[in-house]
Amino acid sequence: MPHIPDEYWNAIVECDPSFNDSFIYAVKTTGIYCKPSCKSRAPKRENVNIFKNAYMAKEEGFRPCKRCKPVGAILPAEEWVGQIRAWIDENYHKHLTLEGIAELFHGSPFHLQRLFKQVQGMSPNEYIQKLRMEIAVQLLEEDKRKVKDISEAVGFQSTPYFITLFKKKYGCTPATYRKKGGEKQ
Repeated sequence: MPHIPDEYWNAIVECDPSFNDSFIYAVKTTGIYCKPSCKSRAPKRENVNIFKNAYMAKEEGFRPCKRCKPVGAILPAEEWVGQIRAWIDENYHKHLTLEGIAELFHGSPFHLQRLFKQVQGMSPNEYIQKLRMEIAVQLLEEDKRKVKDISEAVGFQSTPYFITLFKKKYGCTPATYRKKGGEKQ
């Protein structure tokens, strides 16, 4: 674990703008770098790297925060949405909210909703549901788990809700879909 001086750590936790010209911090779990004054939730200390400047953070593969815009850097909408989409593709099975995703990627829910829809042609929630349904179909065709277990595995917190959405999209229940060998009605 890289050593972070207490003075720098306190600046991050307290969102202290007096340190903005002293260092940039990057969060390994999100791949984002920020100014010490960034108002996003404080990361875990073990996930933080300290850099002298934004250029060094960028060279290490980190991207600028949308919220604090370190050194005025703004990530293009397509790239930001692409990174969020890639993260959703890996985390679709978790409980996901627009607010949680926006906070994780240092943007506002409104901004995320608007840009995601502009770039992807659908809202983040529509994208998550589409992805979950595609994976559910694949599991119904290849896996012998119960419908309830598949529903949970793809991230639906309510099996009846999953069944309702599935029936609306595919014209039959997940169980019927499986019995018919994956044929849509």
